[in-house]
Amino acid sequence: MADTPRSAVVFGARNLGRAVIEVLVAEGWAVAGVARSAETLAGVSAAGALAVQADVTDRASVREVLERAAAAHGSVDLVMNAASAYGGDRSGPFGGGPIADAPPGAFDAWAAAPARSAFAFLSATGSFLLAQGTPATVIQATGGSARRAAAGRGLWAAGAFGVRAITQAAALELREHGIHVALLIIDAGIQPLSDSGAVRPQAADPHELAAAVLFLANQGVRSATHELQVTPLAERWVP
Repeated sequence: MADTPRSAVVFGARNLGRAVIEVLVAEGWAVAGVARSAETLAGVSAAGALAVQADVTDRASVREVLERAAAAHGSVDLVMNAASAYGGDRSGPFGGGPIADAPPGAFDAWAAAPARSAFAFLSATGSFLLAQGTPATVIQATGGSARRAAAGRGLWAAGAFGVRAITQAAALELREHGIHVALLIIDAGIQPLSDSGAVRPQAADPHELAAAVLFLANQGVRSATHELQVTPLAERWVP
């Protein structure tokens, strides 16, 4: 009898998440890809994964997806959140703009939404995996603003800092149960999968990022990486 393939659930399946799905399917994993739009879900199906419509910012919705994937594939070995969380009015400058000029609603839009999404994802996933009772890997993706603030983008950084703090706490709480939680810090823009033109040297390659996800998922209990930062050589790097 053939070995049962490992199972993964990827939230946010449009660009980075879609690349992760493609790499995992190519490696023989049974994968469920989660998104909200019909167009993205069609791409998930085309990549050979189970397409599930859900909202990663809703804790109950996340839990339902994991239960469905476990019923379809036997268990869940890897869960990743590659979704970008948005909330409120983001019509102003990217990142929220200067603190002194930011309108009252900018904090909810730029800072609260990403942290709230990470909480919903990690809370529901942690609860599910503790009940499942088997080793697993959980990966939360974020940007370089999780490491440092920048003028004009303080609110964006506040949200990313929140994502990092919640992920670190989850890693501390779950590691003794054999659940490996990692933060994937992508310190660059990500080149769209749909961009078939010239390579952008300063943008991260989504399929190379997917290989980093596979690296984290394949780590053993004696080599767990809780934070992995990826920065293209053509991009500015700040230690």
